Amino acid sequence: MSAPEEDTRQAAPAAVDSGGPAWERLDPRMLLVHPVTQVVKFIPVLVGTVLVGTSSGNPLWSLIPLVGIVGFGLTRWFTTTYRVSPTHVELRTGLVQRRTLSVPRSRIRSVDIEADLLHRLLDLAVVVVGTGQQAESGEKFELDSLSARVAPALRAELLAHTAAAESTAAVGAAGAIEGAGGAEPAERGREIGHWQPAWVRYAPLSLTGFAVLAPLIALPFQLGFNELTLRTESGRRLGEHAALVIAGLLVSFLLALVVVVSVASCARYLTTYHGLRVVDDGRTLRISHGLLTRRQITLDLARFRGATVNEPLLLRRAGAAELEAIMVGENPRQKILPQAPRAAVERTLGELLGSRRSASAPADAQPTSAPSDDRSPTAVAVAAADVTAPVDVTAQLTAPLVPHGPVARRRRWVRAMLPAAVPTVALLVPTVAGVSCPGWLWLPALAVLPLAAALAENRYQGLGHAVLPRTAHGPAWLITRSGSLDRDRDCLEAPGIIGWTVRQSFWQRRSGIATVVAATAAGKKSYRIIDVPLERAWQIIESATPGALGQR
Repeated sequence: MSAPEEDTRQAAPAAVDSGGPAWERLDPRMLLVHPVTQVVKFIPVLVGTVLVGTSSGNPLWSLIPLVGIVGFGLTRWFTTTYRVSPTHVELRTGLVQRRTLSVPRSRIRSVDIEADLLHRLLDLAVVVVGTGQQAESGEKFELDSLSARVAPALRAELLAHTAAAESTAAVGAAGAIEGAGGAEPAERGREIGHWQPAWVRYAPLSLTGFAVLAPLIALPFQLGFNELTLRTESGRRLGEHAALVIAGLLVSFLLALVVVVSVASCARYLTTYHGLRVVDDGRTLRISHGLLTRRQITLDLARFRGATVNEPLLLRRAGAAELEAIMVGENPRQKILPQAPRAAVERTLGELLGSRRSASAPADAQPTSAPSDDRSPTAVAVAAADVTAPVDVTAQLTAPLVPHGPVARRRRWVRAMLPAAVPTVALLVPTVAGVSCPGWLWLPALAVLPLAAALAENRYQGLGHAVLPRTAHGPAWLITRSGSLDRDRDCLEAPGIIGWTVRQSFWQRRSGIATVVAATAAGKKSYRIIDVPLERAWQIIESATPGALGQR
């Protein structure tokens, strides 16, 4: 640890081990943080003790749990120490059961800094060390709380093995948590994305809020609203118009829920992504955002394997999308940009991929040799591509996708129309048998059919794939797209593919199609190309990873 860094440390030293550097404590101001967080965590227990104490006539007994919880929070400072050695970073915690967590510094892949409102008021920060592996919450390496001035220097020190000396110095000098009246200093590196306040209009268009909304639609029926309305005197007076009144009330209820969910989505969007900045220094990707809780996420670009453009239906119709990084290890789908205009997503992804092409381009790159006659037509076309052509940094988003053919379209239609036809058939059978059904039941049954047809066609239009050939500027890419209500366009680096699976169900075998699955250690772990003709499946594999098929 360098001398300037030692001067910025404000934690009191603990006992010194003869075999390593001194153990250090967290910032003493954590004594004002942890008791509060512990009390908030145990609010239900405290409420219960207050009620019991009041009912028993001894309200002072309710203070005993409060004192115990606050005391437990205070012990965290005395029982938590950490140290950074040349090879490991170690953390000791626990009062009754002591635990030592040791992480080799060579395994550290990310060091994130975050601070909620209370931490920022006290000029503190939380440092979370990630090793690129999924870990149980109990084994999370977290230093809560350090001085906000110490945290950036510690992050630079822990990431020194992943960044060049210049990048490390830049990270160490930057990234201070926005505290009382302070702003973030300028960081080195290229800013490839930043948040705009106008983007909040896209927040209600995500399907997340409406997924929460769907169960609430049935709430009036669960509360007996329809029976209450029909059985009351007012309901009886309405007579045949009661159904229309109920429908109107339900529509009003639904609209009110939509308004509430939209407002909540906008509020969450503002508090979570306010001030978002994405900075690329060539070795790491630094993402900072947050209004109340400020987070700074550091991604090791050596573990970057591609990106996913998420386009839910409503967001897609508004010309917007979300951008996620496909990463190896912990947080495999890290969001880079939230709901944002498509142009902003394309610019950010183009900047990111453009810098990686420049960094990975070999100095002595030569055009690929002429293809031999024994390769597939797709592989020949890929190998014949001119690697000296101008680089299109947004090719992953603009490249035309290959449609999957008439069989794939037929399967989309069959899967959508069969369930949609069930209500109509259920009404048609008793009608043919001479049993009359209420006329208004036919309206929703028939209305489902055109919706199912539109969904089927949209799902087929969403299917597609492409293989971008390897060039002197970068590796080959596998592009896949699928979905309708929630559509993903996955852009995966071909060198990140570790295996292939060609899968055929009973009906797929009868139709001569297959689903190709690319296995990788990053992101969703498997990326599917659905319902492609079987002969094209082998061409895709050979085009993306030449030689992977061997001799077939």
